[in-house]
Amino acid sequence: MTKQPDSSRQTKAGRKKSRLPAFCSLAGTLILLCVIGAFLPLTIPNLLGYQIYEVVSGSMEPEIPIGSVIYVKGTKPEEIREGEIIAFMRSSSVITHRVEENRFVEGEFITKGDANSQEDVMPVEYDSLIGKVTCHIPMLGTLMSILASGVGKLYAGAFAACGVMFHMLAEKIKERQKA
Repeated sequence: MTKQPDSSRQTKAGRKKSRLPAFCSLAGTLILLCVIGAFLPLTIPNLLGYQIYEVVSGSMEPEIPIGSVIYVKGTKPEEIREGEIIAFMRSSSVITHRVEENRFVEGEFITKGDANSQEDVMPVEYDSLIGKVTCHIPMLGTLMSILASGVGKLYAGAFAACGVMFHMLAEKIKERQKA
């Protein structure tokens, strides 16, 4: 009769020992998934042909708030319709405004920021077009700026290393439990 409680104690102790490696593996996996997940919205669209930009001015608010990320797909100028949002180059800056008119004959767009009271003074020539804004995600631009910086990349690398170390720790604990 006394052997039965001892064996049940050993079983409980064995279960406690086996939970720690599982916890370490789970923690490591979650950390790695978070690091990968943080970079996915910034990498996958690039592979699919989109260009990604952060919105730094309020000219398109409330539709596209400051700090948003916009995904821009290259489009032929002739395919752009009134009311669509485009990204274009002007004086080494990327600008995102809504098309008020597509002047096919002149090869230019008349644009306007949603928050602006008047149309843009200068038309946008077809050569300046980057593409059509197909999607925007509020606040992701702030994360993008952080991750794109040197310090952000350093932190992401450190977090990924922590995830790997948790997996290594789990393996070491398993080895010791077997011995």
